[in-house]
Amino acid sequence: MAAERIESPPQSGPLSRANAALGRAAGIPAVRYAALGVLAALVVALPFMAGSNYIIRVGITAGIYIILSLGLNIVVGYCGLLDLGYVAFYALGAYVYAFLASPHFGVHWPWFAVLPISIMVPAIFGVLLGIPVLRLRGDYLAIVTLGFGEIIRLFLNNLDRVTNGPKGIANLDKVNLFGFQFSTPTRYYYLVFFFVLLGIVAIRRLGRSRIGRAWGAIREDQEAAKAIGLNTHSLKLRAFAMGASFAGIAGILFAGFQGFVSPESFTFGESVIIFCMITLGGMGSIPGAILGSIILVLLPEVLRPIADYRMLFYGLLLVLVMTQRPQGLWPSKQRRRELVEADEAGREQ
Repeated sequence: MAAERIESPPQSGPLSRANAALGRAAGIPAVRYAALGVLAALVVALPFMAGSNYIIRVGITAGIYIILSLGLNIVVGYCGLLDLGYVAFYALGAYVYAFLASPHFGVHWPWFAVLPISIMVPAIFGVLLGIPVLRLRGDYLAIVTLGFGEIIRLFLNNLDRVTNGPKGIANLDKVNLFGFQFSTPTRYYYLVFFFVLLGIVAIRRLGRSRIGRAWGAIREDQEAAKAIGLNTHSLKLRAFAMGASFAGIAGILFAGFQGFVSPESFTFGESVIIFCMITLGGMGSIPGAILGSIILVLLPEVLRPIADYRMLFYGLLLVLVMTQRPQGLWPSKQRRRELVEADEAGREQ
């Protein structure tokens, strides 16, 4: 008997809309990869296209903020912990280099020897902070981490004999790797973006690992994560330590670039800016963290000609973007799915 051809009924309603959305999304990965390819080409070519060292220095600043955003994205985007004192770990990484590679204490360790210490010290402080406070959630955790950031800044500002107080530490050693000195902005630019690339690879692998999936479970529902046997406190400590280690890398890069550190470089406003970067780009999204960092570093420079109204336009543009794209400019797939599901649940109610 010949099999009869069964015509599938035309789809309508939510199912048809879902299929249409999937069809529209089919081309998105190719577009994103093309955009990332163009961005990578621009990053490599920037020193050759730049007409002055000023543009390269802005690029270095953007690279340092990208590393900071990637680190904070682990804590906030992956694990769902609201950290408003992230700049403290940035300061610790910078001051470790200032102590060990400057005339301040007469110690001149090579940069590659100071690098692991600048990573480990913030990570250790991240764990020490996390042990007593990570049982808190939401606003309470944010307030405690904010206080931690201010405590570190005040210590750096008041311990004159150790940190030189508000005068800061100057004449830091130039970055020298095995006899090759990163004395020009162009060389330093490529060094910074080498660490940006390493950070992207590391976080991408972390996000797909068992730890990354466990962080996602904690972010979605901490009680459910506990119920399935996850050690939520240990996983939160790992998130804090990993995020702090990225801040330490950014700190040593900042100190080597500026040749000077002071407490005024590590105020609460820096934590807010870094948090805005990942919020603008998209929490939990690596491309979003990169895009948000680039925009918030370049935007003030673009608006510099209207210096009197620069911050006004800066704020208005941020408000406009966040009202039109609350999930961020380049959200992660998981984050976009969560927001769609929440929106649909709200409509059903």
